[in-house]
Amino acid sequence: MFSFHKKKNLLLIATITTSLALFGCGNEDAENSTNDSNQAAEQTEDRVLTDALGNEVTIPANPERVVATYLEDHLVALGITPIVQWSVANGKQEYLQEYLKDVPTIAHDLPLEAVSSQNPDLIIMDGAGMVEGGKYDQYAKIAPTYVIGEEENSDWRTELETVGKIFGKEDKATEVLKEYEDKAAQVEEELQKDHAGESAAAIWLVNNSLFVVSKDLSAGDVIYNDLGMAVPSVVEEISADATGNWSAISLEKLADMDVDHLFFINSDGEGAEVLSDPLWANIPAVKNENVYEFSRDTGWLYTGTIANTQIIEDVEETILNK
Repeated sequence: MFSFHKKKNLLLIATITTSLALFGCGNEDAENSTNDSNQAAEQTEDRVLTDALGNEVTIPANPERVVATYLEDHLVALGITPIVQWSVANGKQEYLQEYLKDVPTIAHDLPLEAVSSQNPDLIIMDGAGMVEGGKYDQYAKIAPTYVIGEEENSDWRTELETVGKIFGKEDKATEVLKEYEDKAAQVEEELQKDHAGESAAAIWLVNNSLFVVSKDLSAGDVIYNDLGMAVPSVVEEISADATGNWSAISLEKLADMDVDHLFFINSDGEGAEVLSDPLWANIPAVKNENVYEFSRDTGWLYTGTIANTQIIEDVEETILNK
């Protein structure tokens, strides 16, 4: 389905650029002019990068027609608009439509004919699995094709850094990440001041089945690692054997979860059977009216700077501003 079963998690860049004072009025303008000229030259030159599969990929200068499905959050965060966005039978990434509302969709498995018809000048694949069975050579005949590796794919920060490198936007990625880290630190500080030690869990209801987020992936990475909320023992237990971002959990198991705050992503909408079950009513967070409901159209089912910032803002609005 979406990228839930992939241990991804996008965007990072760790270096913070510092402005250095230039001395000597006579040399300042000349030096600035030289720097500007060098930057302009870099922006007009093709670059050769080696991708995760060892392919030497010629990245065109200032690519304008980019196909990079599953990486749209990173692209948008870096100020890049792709020419298509991924979709599946039941929808697309609604939380990004503020930025991508005019961008046409393409099937998530990137059919070759559909990709070719878009005349891309750069293709970025979010993992080697997308080019198995000789597909890489076929895509590479359409446009330069860069494949991101599992190491980057499993860490959204590292993946953002990689996307920034591909486009020569390392400084922009650093800036975006710095803003995210500052926001996370601010909300974490407030949570520790007023809600220290309180636990939380993110639960997803879809097709009358329940899933809980892993503690170190997707929304779990945000609420536990970035915001410092306590991990319920049930989440610890399920995460130990998790193979993806979200793992199935029974209502009985959920009812045993001693959790203070429950973030509830409801893909089934009103009238979901689980909500009328007595076991649901016995969950501590439900009893204390600390259940915060969100639709599947929000960023909770995704990962990246934009999705994760939305999650932090939702935590801020529900817990801190309750």
